[in-house]
Amino acid sequence: FGPNANQCHRIDAETSGLVLVGRNEKAINDLGVMFEEKKYNKSYLAVVEGKIEKELSIEKAIKKEGKNIGVRMATCQEDEGKASHTIIKPIEFNKSNNTTLVEAIPITGRQHQIRVHLYSVGHKIVGDPIYGVEDEYVEMYLDKTLDDKKRLKVSGSHRLWLQANYLEFSYKGVIYKIYSKNRDILKEFYS
Repeated sequence: FGPNANQCHRIDAETSGLVLVGRNEKAINDLGVMFEEKKYNKSYLAVVEGKIEKELSIEKAIKKEGKNIGVRMATCQEDEGKASHTIIKPIEFNKSNNTTLVEAIPITGRQHQIRVHLYSVGHKIVGDPIYGVEDEYVEMYLDKTLDDKKRLKVSGSHRLWLQANYLEFSYKGVIYKIYSKNRDILKEFYS
């Protein structure tokens, strides 16, 4: 996209899918402000452990966990953390491996929000190396010393099954609705 192109927002390191890139400094700044001010709609696809049969609205505050793992977040009482809201819509249940493909819609945008909220209701994202995993393995993952076999055993997969799937926003009077072309998450779910 040229030498001045840069991303306008962040997603978790292992999350696949959409990342918006601006071609010049003005566009990058304008779109960055749009993300800061939450003037967009977005959704994710995730493969989670267990069966989810109906739509969930998870409203739980989130804060830094405050234990050994510095990046780990936790749900908490409203007065202890930042208000957070995620809507989870089940798409399909895979009986053969007891997983559900879901659409996750973050109403707020907190660090690890979708991962923390799903874990808090007993539906960890398949392959998550931070939530629902013992501290020693999280530390190994963060230190890049967790080998593939151990990762598969402790997290359920070689990768985090979370994908930024949809982004909608208005820029210069035009409404953009963008879907991820990479649908690997769906292929994995059905295999």
